[in-house]
Amino acid sequence: MTVRVGQGFDVHAFSDAPDRVLVLGGVVFEGERGLVGHSDADVVAHACADALLGAAGLGDIGQHFPDTDPQWAGADSIGLLTEVAGRVRAAGWEPGNVDCAVVCERPKLSPRRDAMQQRLTTAVGAPVTVKGNRAEGLGAIGRAEGIAAFAVAVVSR
Repeated sequence: MTVRVGQGFDVHAFSDAPDRVLVLGGVVFEGERGLVGHSDADVVAHACADALLGAAGLGDIGQHFPDTDPQWAGADSIGLLTEVAGRVRAAGWEPGNVDCAVVCERPKLSPRRDAMQQRLTTAVGAPVTVKGNRAEGLGAIGRAEGIAAFAVAVVSR
């Protein structure tokens, strides 16, 4: 058996557009400011996708779903993550698990963590865990200017 590990990262700034919704891990956070992005700007799903792609040696999310391609405008990132998991499997790798750390001052993730993990796990077809962290007021994330996510994925064959 061969095992590989991949790392993913994504960051998006908060949007001032009133019609932009906040989506994290495929879950809508009503009443929160959305994030700027070409797709739905789901930093959690994007970091998980990048980790899986890296583990499988398949590049990064920008290579597969470029933000210069109008086809991906407003795309559902859970759908993109499902597609990434399919591409990983097509390349001969089986996702083992993904672990994602989300760094934000708001929203509070714990009330929606189970729903996020369920949506992500379904998309990947393997366990996905989510942890919420604060930047304790430091830097752009600590000033609540956006949200960052870090993920690690394990694949095997």
